[in-house]
Amino acid sequence: MMKRINRKGLFGLIVIGAIVLLTIVAAPSSNRQVSGSTFSRAPDGYGAWYAYMERQGISIQRWQKPWTDGLTRQSPVTFLQIDPESQNGIGSIAPGSEQERWIRSGSTLIILGAPAPATDRPFTTMQTSDRGLVKIETTRRRQLGKNQDQLLGDQAGAIVWQSKVGKGRIVFASTPYLAANAYQNEPGNFAFLAQLVKQNGHAIWVDEYTHGYKEAAIAAREGKGSWIAYMSQTPLLPILVQLGGVLLVLVWAANRRFGQPMPLTNPKPDNSEAYIQALAGVLHKAGRSEFVLDGVGKHEQLQIQKALGLGSTMLELDAIVEAWTQQTGRPAAELEQVLKARSSTQRISESDLLSWIKNIQLVRRRLP
Repeated sequence: MMKRINRKGLFGLIVIGAIVLLTIVAAPSSNRQVSGSTFSRAPDGYGAWYAYMERQGISIQRWQKPWTDGLTRQSPVTFLQIDPESQNGIGSIAPGSEQERWIRSGSTLIILGAPAPATDRPFTTMQTSDRGLVKIETTRRRQLGKNQDQLLGDQAGAIVWQSKVGKGRIVFASTPYLAANAYQNEPGNFAFLAQLVKQNGHAIWVDEYTHGYKEAAIAAREGKGSWIAYMSQTPLLPILVQLGGVLLVLVWAANRRFGQPMPLTNPKPDNSEAYIQALAGVLHKAGRSEFVLDGVGKHEQLQIQKALGLGSTMLELDAIVEAWTQQTGRPAAELEQVLKARSSTQRISESDLLSWIKNIQLVRRRLP
């Protein structure tokens, strides 16, 4: 009985140690808030808008330090913060502070994701601007006070507004997704945000520090250059070293399997796999290749869209091909020959079907 308890205890210690190690190793990457980042290709990222600005020949750069670390000592600039959980606002900038003097001297601070109350407006609306229609997906609106101007909104209130501070200004938006990747097919969204950031002709910086991206010097200064550096500065390291030593001693002392041997059990049949194999056999005998092209083609198109950051709503072929060529640098024909086959209503030979499947595998390997 004592031996059995010791074995169970040893197994429990090993499990706990593995969980602790995995948690620490995974911690640095899980803290990164990629939503709103210009490095992100996800629907809520801003990678496509950043590329759009570069194609327009607009000088734009990423700021990977605290925005008070040198930025306030530069000439008037435009600084864009994209933060879905932004707590920044004019009230958080103390009067007379370095930040307030920086804005008052002529700089512009733009905050996407500023707090605003919900209204009874529809969640999705098309707002009119001098850059075309802007698609907005939020019910949040702001009732403006003195020294505030509405830049985009409707009768329920402002969606984008500004507050003038001396020679500078602070621009707020009630949605953090004003020009996110999900709105690549809404040209008014990208153009409207581009107009906001370049309106004063300043140098344009986009805050990436709040999304977890840091210059090497900043990461080293904060002691977060790697998870090993992080562990070396915490009390967890000596604890883990001691725990590892105890586990090695216990394993060496036991030198046997943990617990009694377990009898082999017959694997349970996988009904889903059996159904798929049966359906495949029926389709093969019936020669219904067009059914396979449609079903598999639809699934592969959705997977390709998600990998390109285009969401899970079926899009037109031209939009997908354009994103493919921009993000992979591969010719459009590679993707077109895969996606166009789905629209075919004619049956194809087995060799052509196998060739189509091989093309799908090639496209998968070249996705970002």
